[in-house]
Amino acid sequence: MALEELRKKVLYQNSIEIWIGVSKEKNIDWFETENYQKFIAFLLKNNLNMKQMTICFDESDVASEGGHSKKVFANKLAAFNDENSSCYSIKLNDGNIELIRKFDL
Repeated sequence: MALEELRKKVLYQNSIEIWIGVSKEKNIDWFETENYQKFIAFLLKNNLNMKQMTICFDESDVASEGGHSKKVFANKLAAFNDENSSCYSIKLNDGNIELIRKFDL
């Protein structure tokens, strides 16, 4: 499972990487900003402990997931400038992963 793989790397992860992981598990196109905004709104509504953070993908970053650029996605989100489009730091403990997996479109 993608979220378990993320947790093995680090205990705290940014919400964009988590969004990509949960999208893989649920077979959702992660590049749709509207879906990311719904995901963040769900987490905020359910009082998940998250810290807003700035994220920057290197200009030379050619890394992609499923044919999409993370840098382009982050820039698209930044244009909205609201709490549902922000990036957050999230602790990947069992309870948080359980809540994250409850998200559904």
